[in-house]
Amino acid sequence: MYRYEVIIYWSTEDAVFVAEVPELPGCMAHGETQTDALRNANEAIDLWIHTAREFGDPVPEPKGRRLMLA
Repeated sequence: MYRYEVIIYWSTEDAVFVAEVPELPGCMAHGETQTDALRNANEAIDLWIHTAREFGDPVPEPKGRRLMLA
């Protein structure tokens, strides 16, 4: 499982859940349920990373949440 942020939302236009991975430009997937969309997003992340490495493009490290201390 990857540690990239995945945003899942309902698309009324397409009548599916859409899962976007903001840290990987153009990386998104969809599914009939939120679970399907997330599973498909993980496959899309795998393909995105594989393709980037194949072409020698950089693969960003997952940002995750950072705790801000005062």
